This record gives sequence, structure tokens and C-alpha cells, in this order.
Amino acid sequence: MNEQQLPVVVIGAGPVGLAAAAHLTARGTDALVLEAGTAAGAAVRAWGHVRLFSTWSELVDPAAAKLLAPTGWAAPDGATYPSGADWAEKYLQPLADVLGDQVRYDATVTGVSRLGRDRVVDADRERQPFTVHVRHTDGSEERLLARAVIDASGTWSTPGPLGGDGLPAIGEKASADRISYRIPDLKDPAVRSRYAGRRTAVIGSGASAFTALASLAGLARQEGGTHAVWVLRRGISGSTFGGGAADQLPARGALGLAAKAAVDEGYADAVTGFRTGSVERAGEQVVLVAEDGRRLDPVDEVIVLTGLRPDLSFVSELRLGLDERLQAPGELAPLIDPNQHSCGTVYPHGVKELSHPEKDVYLVGMKSYGRAPTFLAMTGYEQVRSVAAAIAGDREAAERVELTLPETGVCGGAGLFDEPEADRAGNGGCCATPTTETIGIGAPASSGGC
Repeated sequence: MNEQQLPVVVIGAGPVGLAAAAHLTARGTDALVLEAGTAAGAAVRAWGHVRLFSTWSELVDPAAAKLLAPTGWAAPDGATYPSGADWAEKYLQPLADVLGDQVRYDATVTGVSRLGRDRVVDADRERQPFTVHVRHTDGSEERLLARAVIDASGTWSTPGPLGGDGLPAIGEKASADRISYRIPDLKDPAVRSRYAGRRTAVIGSGASAFTALASLAGLARQEGGTHAVWVLRRGISGSTFGGGAADQLPARGALGLAAKAAVDEGYADAVTGFRTGSVERAGEQVVLVAEDGRRLDPVDEVIVLTGLRPDLSFVSELRLGLDERLQAPGELAPLIDPNQHSCGTVYPHGVKELSHPEKDVYLVGMKSYGRAPTFLAMTGYEQVRSVAAAIAGDREAAERVELTLPETGVCGGAGLFDEPEADRAGNGGCCATPTTETIGIGAPASSGGC
């Protein structure tokens, strides 16, 4: 068996997976992209109603653009902000179409290993190709061989739970009919009717929570009785609403300002220092109960936006070097750890930071960040440019950095806010000590600053 004749299997036909295939193709390396969905960017399409805070100029991979150019494809206006649906329809699907038979849909990867070797066996391990087990929608299965594996499957399928300890809250599963883990598409009449005129708790403190709060505030302006309760596990400070006008990604800064406006204008109350321990039914409503025993007034719906996490189940037979906290590659984790990097930049990185004890396997894109929330598409494009170069044997290109990232403009991270102010001195944090308080209608939404 000539391993060099085997393809590089790329898991996921999202932005970074397709970019990986484009870079491999440009280097004359065969790529096979396996996508569980029925079209390119299936996960992106699932949040297609959400507008990105990156412009088109930051969302098109250079190698992909070169591959698309001969087809007559024209890049959208680089200064504009697409929705997820725009990104999928105007860029991802055309890119997948150009790649043609290199992309297979309805192909769910259920396991990756070495041929004839589980994770325990050392003998002759690196000389064996990878085996990739695939399940199709008709129930059939197959095993493919690969010279290398690039896992760009993302984190969309595994949202964080409501519970403040990282596990589902007691009663969370039993109240699944009242809980959503996605930003609602309020332009959909069925979704709109679910939230209109109702009281909704929004759990989370990132861009997704900002988007949900802004959307619910917009609905409240049109539908009387609509109200949001914003539940934060930490306190409110000057950094709670992100970078605002100082954010080098202006649309992201605007999201935070919109969330602040929702509170200031009385369309949402903010409850701080609240870590949910259980969910209780109250007729058709639910009551959130904190770990310290505090209870919120009943709500009709709950939107949980507490981040995403990687699904590592199908790569469990590989020898991965993952950080014990973030579940990100060990060399990458210190660069993105929200316990340390609450403000500033995330350094561009490539194959060196993405390598594992298992040679020629790479987690890229959102999945490479594990539970860290600061991923940008252009970071993923730089990752796969470097990885593709390494697989092709071009170490000089693989180790070269070809990306300059913008300042994040954001101060935040789950671990940082659990520590007293004195413990955070000098670590780059700039957020106020957590407090337990409720901000009512019209009350100030900020109690500190960086």
C-alpha cells in the first residue's frame, strides 16, 4: 500500500473544512471532504438568520478564491456583513461545487483510528494509514483509508448546558420543551409566536446572548408583554457588553451595545452572579433555581447560550494531546485560554500548535479551540494553510505566519470572573469582581470599566 496515494480526509464541509480542501488541492494533494449534512455549510445554514460580525473580506479564504475564480465567481462586497445563509449560499456551496466529487454529503464520521491499531498499540503505528468509519443516511456503513485526517467538524452539535457546573441542571432535560440552545429566528412565524408576549430567560454572556437579547428587545417593541431576563453567571462591569466602539470588529461591538440598550430601555432585566442548579416546572412555565438556592420568577421559555464544546467521541482511538481545561491542542491552549486571555489578541498559529502525539491528525477551526470562545474564520484559514503545507512536505511554508489578527476588543472568559480582583492583577484581566445583584427596568447596566 502506497500511503501517498491515499487522500487526506477532511471532516466537515464548513468554512474551514472546505478551505482545507482548497489548500490541499492547490498543492496537488487529494482531499476527500465528508459532510454529515445534505449541503455545504450545514451548520452555518442552521444559524443562517444570524448576521456575522466579520466582513466578507475576512470570510473568504485566499486559496478558495483562486479555485473559484475560473468559474466566474465574484467575491461579494468585502466591506459588507453577510448572514450565515449568505455565507453558505454565496461562498460555501459554490466552493463545494468546484471541489466536485471531493465532497461527499450525508456522510457522518463515526470513528477514526489507525488501521489495525487501537490507541493502545505502539507497534508500527505511524506506518499504518488512518481508518475513517462513515455512516450514511440510508443506514449503510463504510470504512475509508486516509494518509492524514483534518477534523474541521466544528462544535455546533454540542452546545453547553444550562447548569453552572458544566453539566445539565437537574430537571433541564425534563423541561426540554421549554429550552432552546440556539439564537431564535424571529422572522419565522412559528418561532416568533413562541416568544411573542412571553417572558424568556437568556443564559450567557457572549455574542450569541447579545444577539438573542437584541432580537427579543426588537420583538418587545412590537409585541406587548414580551420581556427578557438576562441571566449571567458573573457580575456586570464595564466589559460585560464587549468592546463597544473600541472593538476592531465594529459589528461585534455593536452587538454588545444593543444588549446594553435592551437592559437600559427596560426590555430586559439582568440577574447577575446566578449559576443555575436546577429547573422546576410551574405549570406551563419553568423556574430557574441557583446553586445557592435563589429562585427567579417563572418564565415561559429559556434560551441557553453558554458556549459550545467539541465532540471528541469519534476521535477517541487517536492519541490526541489536549489541554485538560479547554480540550484544545496542548500547544494552542495557552494562546487562547480565557482564564488568561481576557483582553488583547489571539496570536496567529499553524501546524506547530495544532500537532498531536498522533502524527498527521489535526483538529482545526472551531474544534481546535475546544471550549474557548474567541475563534475567527480567518484564524481557521491560516490554520489549514499551514497544515496543508505541512502535509505536502513544505515545512517552510507551514511554519510561516501569513495573518495579522485584529484586536479582540473583548474582555471576558468563564474562569477569570470567579477569582477575586486581587488574584487577577497582572494577568490581563480588566473586569470587576462578581456581584450578586439584579438590575431592574431603567437601571444603569454598567458598574465598572477596564
